[in-house]
This record gives sequence, C-alpha cells and structure tokens, in this order.
Amino acid sequence: MMTAFRGIVPPLLTPRTVGGELDLDSLNRLVNHLIDGGVHGIFALGSSGETPYLTSAERDRVLAATIEATAGRVPVMVGLNEQSTARVLDEADRVLAIGGDAAVVTTPYYALSDSAEIEHHFRAVAEHVDVPVFAYDIPVRTHQKLPLDVAIRLAHDGVLAGVKDSSGDDISFRQLLLDTKGLPEFAAFTGHEVVADGALLGGAAGVVPGLGNVDPAGYVRMFDAAQAGDWATVASEQDRLARLFRIVLAATPGRVSAGAAGLGGFKTALQLMGIIESNRMSEPLVQLDEDETEAVREIVTTEELL
Repeated sequence: MMTAFRGIVPPLLTPRTVGGELDLDSLNRLVNHLIDGGVHGIFALGSSGETPYLTSAERDRVLAATIEATAGRVPVMVGLNEQSTARVLDEADRVLAIGGDAAVVTTPYYALSDSAEIEHHFRAVAEHVDVPVFAYDIPVRTHQKLPLDVAIRLAHDGVLAGVKDSSGDDISFRQLLLDTKGLPEFAAFTGHEVVADGALLGGAAGVVPGLGNVDPAGYVRMFDAAQAGDWATVASEQDRLARLFRIVLAATPGRVSAGAAGLGGFKTALQLMGIIESNRMSEPLVQLDEDETEAVREIVTTEELL
C-alpha cells in the first residue's frame, strides 16, 4: 500500500486585511487557487502560515476555514506548533477536533532536548493522535536538526508517516531517502523550493513549497514531469521557479526581516494576482512597501503570472 501523501502540498499562507484581521475570504480564494492549480494536498498552520504569530483562536479559525474551503478535495495536513510534548498534545486535542488528515510536528524547541528526548516526543505524539504523524525538520525555527538516525528508526517502526524536510541539509535528506526506500507507506517531502528537482530525482515523495502558494501549477507540472521521467522538463520548470523565487529578495534588507521578506514576497505576488486583498503581515512583521511591490511585480510579470 502506497502512502496517501505525495506530490505538491503547499504550506498555506494566512491572509490578513489591511487592518490586520484574518481575511477568510482571501483564504478561501487562495485554497481554490491551489486546488485549481492541481496540488495534491494543503499544509495548514505551518511556518508559511505565520503560525507562531497566530493566537489559538486564530489558528482554530484558519484551520476551520481551510477545511471548509478544501471540502475534501485534497488531504489537509495540520501543523502542531508548540514547544514541548505536553503542549503539542494539548494543541492536537484542540485543532484536530476541528479536522485534518495528518499532523505535522517539529522537534521540541526552547527546551534543550537530546536525541532520546526527541525520539520520545514523536512516539508520544503518534500514540496520542489518531492521524498519521509527519516530522517537520526545520532547525532555522527550532534550532535543532532532527537526528537522522532517529528519523530512520521512527520510520521503520511505523511511528512516522513521513518527514517534511526544511533543514537545507541535502546530504542528510538523501540519506533519509536511501534508508527509507523500502517503506512504501513513508513519505519524505522536501521544503526546498529551488532544488526540488534534485530531491525528486532522489526519490522524494513530493514538495512542500512556500512559493507553491504563488505558482502551484508550476510545481505540479514539475512533479508530473518527474513522475514521467521527463527530467529535461523538470529542470526547465525548476529553473523558471527559481527565477520566480527571486520575489523573496524584493524587500529592503534592514527594513524588513528575512522571514517577513520571504512571506511578504509571496503575499505581495498573490495580492498583485488578485487572489488575496492585502499583503499585510502578522505583527510585528513588516509588509512590503510600494517600491518593493513594484520589484515583485516586475518578476511576476516576467514569469508570466500577471
């Protein structure tokens, strides 16, 4: 039995109004933009959704609106973003009661955990919830890399249904692919927008690209070409997406933080495309200004999305 989780699964952005409130109408349009683009799933409440900046009530509203807009057309993976095992279990009880087809869980953060504690963390979460659990390896956020031996052991023990790798450590990811190749129910995803072609060539189950919010169809074309073994098309599509990814460089360094620059570039592109109403960020993140918006417009126009 092959895993039900594969393909292009964008981490959903969280639109806000000009005044800073959640914009659920824009969220609905964004979900439909992704599904119309052919995506194979949606990852709600991830880093691209500005989840650390959302209150618990906002997280609940975003997930409920996402599930309603998705309407069962594709699976919804749900991020459980909390600092420790107990807090993740509490978050799971609340948000998974709303819905979701899989849980995506980081290593503990703030707490200084070793490999044994990280392994216990994932085993405890998997035992507690009744949906598949994916490990979210994102040390830029958690300040700790998911240990490769732990990930492999949890995969073979059936504790983890997969990994969403945003570590930037392509060597470790390739070793994970090699050591889980015989596990058809395990799905290793890359979160690397601009080198996804290499991950797919290595056997990745799919891609979780923040840029996929802007151009889901492009990533789907690349994935479909990879499945067909058409690697020339894969490389060509990846090159185009890499050029589009330059929207994350539009923000002025020093005025806008690195995190806000990336997500702000995505939001600004979607605003220009008429999918969301505003490029407003969650406080204290700063949105792109008019000059920066024009830089995004030039890139998006060149890549024929406007």
